[in-house]
Amino acid sequence: MAVRTITEYPGTVLAEVGKPVERFDSELAALADDMFDTMYHAEGVGLAAPQIGLGLRFFVMDCDGIKLVAANPEIVATEGEQSGQEGCLSVGKVPAVVVRPLRATLRAQDLNGEWFEREAEGYAARCFMHETDHCDGKLFIDHLPKLRRDMVVKRFKKEKSWK
Repeated sequence: MAVRTITEYPGTVLAEVGKPVERFDSELAALADDMFDTMYHAEGVGLAAPQIGLGLRFFVMDCDGIKLVAANPEIVATEGEQSGQEGCLSVGKVPAVVVRPLRATLRAQDLNGEWFEREAEGYAARCFMHETDHCDGKLFIDHLPKLRRDMVVKRFKKEKSWK
């Protein structure tokens, strides 16, 4: 188990659609452990493989009582609407209000390659969608109007230069 380096915006891998996970073995389990360690170390609630530089459709999360590993994730159903603060470990946790569905159903594979579906609402549903977006080469800022997105990026760059 190890803490990995988080890839920051505008890292190329963050804008690429991840490749499907095809091997469900001890290497994938070790990757999941590393990703949980990295996520907890960074005080996040979710982390996708592109955020550590790997172009894979894979994420881990521990949010609102839902802890899971998701390979080849897809959102298969959504309902309602919520508006709330969202941030990202790859964008320096600079928050912005994002409108997303209130409820979401995630379909994915576990560490053994078994397919499962999980429903969530509120913050956990937001996490499902945020991390699945990473696997599709999207960041939460891609859901923002251009002016707001530019403000978030500017703030991220400013905060990064202070460190």
